[in-house]
Amino acid sequence: MPKVVSRSAVSSSADAQPTASSAAALRVYYCICGEFVLVIDKNLTSLPRRQTDGAIIVRSQDTENAAARVFKLNATPSEPILVERTAGGHERQYRFNCPRCTLPVAYQSTPPPAKSGPFLYILKGALTQVQGQIPTDAFDGDDSEPPEGRQTS
Repeated sequence: MPKVVSRSAVSSSADAQPTASSAAALRVYYCICGEFVLVIDKNLTSLPRRQTDGAIIVRSQDTENAAARVFKLNATPSEPILVERTAGGHERQYRFNCPRCTLPVAYQSTPPPAKSGPFLYILKGALTQVQGQIPTDAFDGDDSEPPEGRQTS
């Protein structure tokens, strides 16, 4: 049997100047089940929210006034739903679900694929930056549970 000799070299670029792409920090977000769902170039808490439902607005297409966000959505499209708004109007939402637990995590006003419309909306409380941790706003507005310390009969 022949003798195997291997050689390897280790190089380091500690003296290299950082490039624009290496300086850009990407943020990773997970579903509450722990599945990777979104990577984006900006913190979601700094993005604007919709007044109608509190969803986070992610600009997915360039306009003359603003540039699109750089993001990748790992979610499966589902059937569209029609939402009735309190002002008397209706809105068609094309939802995207977590690929593992099928929880709705985002929607847009145009048919899939993601980024086919001007905006993608991340549902309030659907994503977290810490894998396995439930976001603080996940149950905002949910009155189905009794307050702690009280039981209902």
